[in-house]
Amino acid sequence: MQQTFSKSSRSVFLSPLLVSGLLLVVVTILAVGIGSETILPTRVLTALFHGITGVSSTSDDTIIWQMRLPRVLLAALVGAALAVSGMAFQGLFRNPLADPYLLGVASGAGLGATVVMVFASTVPLLMTLGVPLAAFVSGLLSVLCVLLLARQGRTVPLVTLILAGVVVGSVLTAATSFVMLYSRTAGLSILSWLLGSFTFASWTKVFIMLPTLLVVLLVVSGSSGEEQAAQLGLRVETFKLLLIIVATLATSIAVSVSGIIGFVGLIIPHAVRLAIGADYRRLTPMVAIFGAMFLVLADLLARTLIAPSQLPIGIITALVGGPFFLYLLRRHQREVL
Repeated sequence: MQQTFSKSSRSVFLSPLLVSGLLLVVVTILAVGIGSETILPTRVLTALFHGITGVSSTSDDTIIWQMRLPRVLLAALVGAALAVSGMAFQGLFRNPLADPYLLGVASGAGLGATVVMVFASTVPLLMTLGVPLAAFVSGLLSVLCVLLLARQGRTVPLVTLILAGVVVGSVLTAATSFVMLYSRTAGLSILSWLLGSFTFASWTKVFIMLPTLLVVLLVVSGSSGEEQAAQLGLRVETFKLLLIIVATLATSIAVSVSGIIGFVGLIIPHAVRLAIGADYRRLTPMVAIFGAMFLVLADLLARTLIAPSQLPIGIITALVGGPFFLYLLRRHQREVL
């Protein structure tokens, strides 16, 4: 009886998962085709086939494979990574407002990446570490600092966590601004990057982001919380530390390839959780898919609203995420009262 129910529930879940996956494919194909020169979906599919098989090379092939496809895929990977990381932080801290952006992780990663960009030419060690690793180390130090400041005994109160994240994030943002002002030649380009942009997307960045996303998906989807960790014989504190490291890694690498893009990890997990529940094994792939779809659409708006100029994608996500954050905060206050 239980086995029959399990198979039935799994098949019920697979249907929306497959539909969501197909919808992501459709959105991706449409996004690849939209730009200064519109390319019909049939031509996009033909160009994709040419690139995979090496049959021919046309102008469509060049535009899609060298410019648009890396950008759209990178946006999808970053969106999925930020959404899953936000879900992991919310579950870990049992906090509906926990988010890589609000916890200072993104600001810390941005500072580490900025330091490398500015000083790598004069400090060989920084060049060796590279932007992604520097972003990860500084992002991890940032979230640990926030937790130390917010911790009260064995608990981490909601208000204290948010305040600590805001304060640490503000200090790190100020430090980043100072580093940018120190290097006037690179300051403008770094500022544009920090506001969030896929303008400089490349296949190299796609191949950096892909394994990072796979790692966070495997770790987060394989866990259903502290109770399962204890049942598997894992120390709960070790389990929590692993989640913090993995979620911070995904956020930091995302920042290193696209700049600081806020609120994705706040909006998507909540929306998906309301629709399908809180089982991590079901929640994780859906959050990843809708996170990818959300950022692909946000990037599409960023590069078409004021074309030929482009908006920083962080502006788009902030306009959507800001009101959503206020809604969640107000809702939490009502529940507490």
